[in-house]
Amino acid sequence: MFSRQDVEKYFLAEKQLGLVFIIIGAIAVVAAIVFFFLLKTAFYKGLAIPLLIIGLIQLIAGNTVYKKSDEDRKRNVYAYDMNPAQLKNEELPRMQTVIKKFVVIQWVEMALIVTGLVLLFYCRANTDKAFWYGFGIALVIQALLMFVADYAAERRAQQYIKGIESFVNRK
Repeated sequence: MFSRQDVEKYFLAEKQLGLVFIIIGAIAVVAAIVFFFLLKTAFYKGLAIPLLIIGLIQLIAGNTVYKKSDEDRKRNVYAYDMNPAQLKNEELPRMQTVIKKFVVIQWVEMALIVTGLVLLFYCRANTDKAFWYGFGIALVIQALLMFVADYAAERRAQQYIKGIESFVNRK
């Protein structure tokens, strides 16, 4: 049975994931700066680029989720208690859109993983392709981290949607 606590747990988990993204993104950006400016070899410069780009995406996405989670939680707990129609008419369509975005994002992440793996395996034995080897390694790591986190978030969102649907259908 879907409860007010389920709404709160969903948004607290979303906020925690946002914080995890902020931490991972910050680590990636710092590592990219160190690799690019201090270590300076082709391999480390290759590592630096995906770390920097995807790290910045993680920082921005994590910050956005982290900042909006509390307001979303309050709004939807209020709706649960006082205006269940709002869950049906606003939150349910919003979450269905979120799920569609997750599908697109995960396809992009899978494409990045495959691209990184191709680079990694194609360039691993070629010392003259050290930049692309490093690029491939970092791309696989970052895209895989994002994919796993987004997959877990999508599963959680689907459970949340099922809960909302069961709640509004019994009202």
